[in-house]
Amino acid sequence: MTGKILLVDDEPGLREAVQAYLEDSGFTVRVASDAREGWQILTQYLPDLVITDIMMPQVNGYEFLKQMRDDPRFKALPVVFLTAMGMTKDRIQGYQSGCDAYLSKPFDPDELVAIVENLLERRAASAGLGADGDGEPNIADMARQIAEIRALLTQQGVVVQPSQAIDIDLTPREQSVLNLVAEGLMNKEIARRLETSVRNVEKYVSRLFGKTGTNSRTELVRFALEHGLAK
Repeated sequence: MTGKILLVDDEPGLREAVQAYLEDSGFTVRVASDAREGWQILTQYLPDLVITDIMMPQVNGYEFLKQMRDDPRFKALPVVFLTAMGMTKDRIQGYQSGCDAYLSKPFDPDELVAIVENLLERRAASAGLGADGDGEPNIADMARQIAEIRALLTQQGVVVQPSQAIDIDLTPREQSVLNLVAEGLMNKEIARRLETSVRNVEKYVSRLFGKTGTNSRTELVRFALEHGLAK
């Protein structure tokens, strides 16, 4: 799973830590130090999900959320409150205001990633963006991409030469997954080959999308071939 996230928090240390963890998990993250800056980025960046603090100067999280919900463009945008206000009444107020999830500080970053992935999967499923109703990847779309990859690799008389070397820091496991994707294997086949779960393979593929700026397996393979990343 990958996607664009807007993170709004006035604590620099927390903001940087959360941004780094989300980016390591495969997401593209833009940050803002307050709601006004957040609104400017929101209208230009058009993220897939917003994470915002509640206690902020000038415009608080509740007001920021109301501003989003009053705009037709962001009425259904997933919003996560990430805040030190953890009392039951605070959580109730958050959900009544229209947030989709409420996480109290301090929190486990893996829980935040799980919440973000769940909300993005639900959003994709409801919008029909390459997912079935149960939130699982659309098998027909996956098969189409695999067919395109295999066609790309087996074009007669066409030799794909690396056009330009590029420095992308891939972990050994990410490199292994990329190599197998470039062979035209599906996630279940890759999981079997690497002796891991399909879920883990999906996470590695999502991270590869984020690191290469691609949005599909076909784009990923073409990018890897053009830049000599697949081995």
